[in-house]
Amino acid sequence: MEINSICICGGGSLGLVCAGVFLSKGIKVNILTGHPDNWNKNIKVYDPLGNEYKGRLTNISSNPEEVIPGSDLVFLTVPGFLIEKILRDITAFLASETIIGSVVSSTGFFFAAHEILREKYCLFGFQRVPYIARQQKYGEVGQILGYKPSLNIAIENSNNSLLLKNEFEKLFGTPINLLNNFYEASLTNSNPILHTGRLYSLWKDYNGEIIENPPLFYADWTDESSEYLIQMDNEFQALLRKLGICEHVIPSILNYYQSKDSVTLTKKIKSIPAFQSIKSPVKLTERGYIPDFDSRYFIEDFPYGLRFIKDLAIKYDINTPIIDKVYDWGLSKIM
Repeated sequence: MEINSICICGGGSLGLVCAGVFLSKGIKVNILTGHPDNWNKNIKVYDPLGNEYKGRLTNISSNPEEVIPGSDLVFLTVPGFLIEKILRDITAFLASETIIGSVVSSTGFFFAAHEILREKYCLFGFQRVPYIARQQKYGEVGQILGYKPSLNIAIENSNNSLLLKNEFEKLFGTPINLLNNFYEASLTNSNPILHTGRLYSLWKDYNGEIIENPPLFYADWTDESSEYLIQMDNEFQALLRKLGICEHVIPSILNYYQSKDSVTLTKKIKSIPAFQSIKSPVKLTERGYIPDFDSRYFIEDFPYGLRFIKDLAIKYDINTPIIDKVYDWGLSKIM
């Protein structure tokens, strides 16, 4: 099994960065994006170590028929609310041997793929994104802010999952662990819990006032945010135990961040270099800054992240009062 041609679906930061990395390894790369005219075929990506990844894209289009056929692998890097649409749009152009997957699984990829693609194709999904990525110039220049020491991936319907895993290790240049099932990739206490808990602590009492100095999302993290995160994670871990998922596969928040309580967790989160410049989702109005309830933090992490955890908790009769409170609040802000 060898991957020579990849179609990346999505024109965001992760799509751009992955394109640059793959191109630098001699892979043929196409891009499926809603804004093809804003892309440059020549891609450059930089990282904090001074490394440069670059290459020339083969084709860029908003039409799946122009970029999907001939692809060994189709790689979704789109937000959760676009996953179902993309899968339905590309289905007619997939070959039986095409491998389809997502850069992160916590936004519902496997749930949608099971419904739309059934068991016709080999599926894969990462547990967490491989890079912390940003765009310096849309569709042309990207930046990797941080790497992960290893990645976890779930693979389904493959004749040789281990061989495919090895191919992904070559693509990303990172050790990869093969997970036991799609739940282990789809359920995470990263964005669906970390983001939503932080947002709730920031603006649960917001009542239309102007925000004079918008807080940084991580660098201004508080002990209150850590408390909500820990409580939500405790409920999440109860669900994982019910599903038979071991904590070493999806570590608790405290273990993952090598912390013992809310105070040490706050200190750890605030100290992570790659997180320092990330802003909270706000928008500037004529009066000043207000929360941006239309940002991906809200329209993705609540209905296409925390939702799947809540649905499974209901299915398996797991009591989740804090998750319920945070989820209901978040949905009230985007409806």
